[in-house]
Amino acid sequence: MLDLVWLVVVVPLVSGLGLLVWGKEGDRVGHLVGTVASAVAFVIGLVAFVQLLGRPEDDRSVAGTLFTWISSGPFHVDMAYRFDPLSALFVLLVTGVGTLIHVYSIGYMAHDERRRRFFAYLNLFVAAMLTLVLADDYLVLFLGWEGVGLASYLLIGFWQHKPSAAAAAKKAFVLNRVGDVGMALAIMLMFAQLGTSSIQAVNATVAGQASESVATALGLLLLLGACGKSAQVPLQAWLLDAMEGPTPVSALIHAATMVTAGVYLVVRSNGIFDAAPVAQTAVVVVGLVTLLAGAGIGCTKDDIKKALAGSTMSQIGYMMLAAGLGPAGYAFAIFHLVTHGFFKANMFLGAGSVMHGMSDDVDMRHYGALRRAMPVTFATFGLGYLAIIGFPGFSGFFSKDRIIEAAFGESFWVGLAALLGAGVTAFYMTRLMVMTFTSPKRWLDDVHPHESPRVMTVPLVVLAALSVLGGVLVLGGWIEHWLEPVVGHTEHHELAVPAWGMSIIVTAVVAVGVALAWSTYTRSPIAGTAPADADVSVLTRAGRHELYGNAVNDTLVVRPTRHLTRVLVFLDARLVDGLVRGLADRLGDTSQFLRTPQTGYVRSYALSILVGSLVVVLALLAVTLA
Repeated sequence: MLDLVWLVVVVPLVSGLGLLVWGKEGDRVGHLVGTVASAVAFVIGLVAFVQLLGRPEDDRSVAGTLFTWISSGPFHVDMAYRFDPLSALFVLLVTGVGTLIHVYSIGYMAHDERRRRFFAYLNLFVAAMLTLVLADDYLVLFLGWEGVGLASYLLIGFWQHKPSAAAAAKKAFVLNRVGDVGMALAIMLMFAQLGTSSIQAVNATVAGQASESVATALGLLLLLGACGKSAQVPLQAWLLDAMEGPTPVSALIHAATMVTAGVYLVVRSNGIFDAAPVAQTAVVVVGLVTLLAGAGIGCTKDDIKKALAGSTMSQIGYMMLAAGLGPAGYAFAIFHLVTHGFFKANMFLGAGSVMHGMSDDVDMRHYGALRRAMPVTFATFGLGYLAIIGFPGFSGFFSKDRIIEAAFGESFWVGLAALLGAGVTAFYMTRLMVMTFTSPKRWLDDVHPHESPRVMTVPLVVLAALSVLGGVLVLGGWIEHWLEPVVGHTEHHELAVPAWGMSIIVTAVVAVGVALAWSTYTRSPIAGTAPADADVSVLTRAGRHELYGNAVNDTLVVRPTRHLTRVLVFLDARLVDGLVRGLADRLGDTSQFLRTPQTGYVRSYALSILVGSLVVVLALLAVTLA
């Protein structure tokens, strides 16, 4: 199976393309075909993972070439794949969580007339992400990178009859293109400086063959690409708008595919970042700023999906922070990425279940008391909540604590910021739980909450179990040893307090966040409508407006670009086209003047000849007499 691992890409790719061209006769079974394709890819990935697990530690990497993609002079790129410990974890996450999302979507999209097309897009999304993580060349990785961007555009704007969904899809597409420019320039620089775009070759040779300035440029360009895909500051503005898509799309984007791509890129490019300390520092700064910014946004949003989207920004920020710490954090970045995939998919699908029972209302101010009306959704969402805040024994407790410990090992202030993020995470997630499930009901008159069908709740149960048990990956240092062939030996710094003491401190900070949220949102009734901006604090207002990211982009990019476009259009119309058209008009006028004597009458021409002849004769006589 290791030699056939490329089938995990081919199966959903063929299924997705087939569903697109099948026609209306496939509407009855298209959703089943798409789900089976994803499940088959998971089985292939699982068998390959088990076989890789049975190999010696120094032989856990299988590479293969399907065909030559590009061959032009010295530029040669094979359509090659590599299945190693890092890509194996991603294959299991993408196909496993992706399959559960497919199953959930059978119920969620049951009444959508374009359901077959939706499942085709889901299959293409999975295939593109698998191409990205299995690529053995940065150019092949870029192919999957762009495929993920295309699939997200199609799915975010799936309900294109809504202007907001169409606008959100375009926004995501454009902002991601900014990051993609960084990726494209990085690949060009690799070939110019190292003569190759092979991932293995670049990471192995960059420290010896390229200067530190070149390595820094590569790292910063790759970071720009990662910021676009993973919605990190300053390219984060698309993520909350992307909630306009169907909820299963949000779960797939946030848990298993698109936003995890940036973290994967940084960790996979560990050789480049290890050779570029400045780029590593930039990754740490971006991660810290984003984890705090996302947490702040999550505290102020009343839209349940946007609150979770702010949470994703923050959690991906934790992963980027860990990746920027180098060998001390690479393994823990991936560890938290895996556990986050479990509990964030659980909570996004849980949010979809709540919306299903609340007539698609997303405003948490209209919820309350849903723990009895939707017991399965409440229980599974609650387990995801305990995981993300880092309740002892749950998956997030193990993965996030390791990142905070590594951050303190790097710098006290970096660790303190990461610790603060854990407290804010506990606050906004407790706020969400209280407003949705435990507070008194605030339902609208025409809403009758009910539990979702089993096809939607079964995936929730599975994901809730994984949210609880995902922490076993850290037992005995398994995740560190597993990833060591790819990211190197995990460095452990000596801390002022032992690991168990750090866990107590983190848990205490989390408890403070929970207590503050509980007292804030249970002390007085929750209003059915949000207070006006003028009646809230500056920080709350900033969080509501997503820290003014859209305003900043509009001021620094959109408006100047619009004005520049208008100037260029004016110059093109008046100067360039004006010169060409003006010259043509003058030539036309000259032609009109020159054709005036051309009457078309023979008598006129004869008279002209006679007059001309007389003039010539008189001129000759004048010359002779003179």
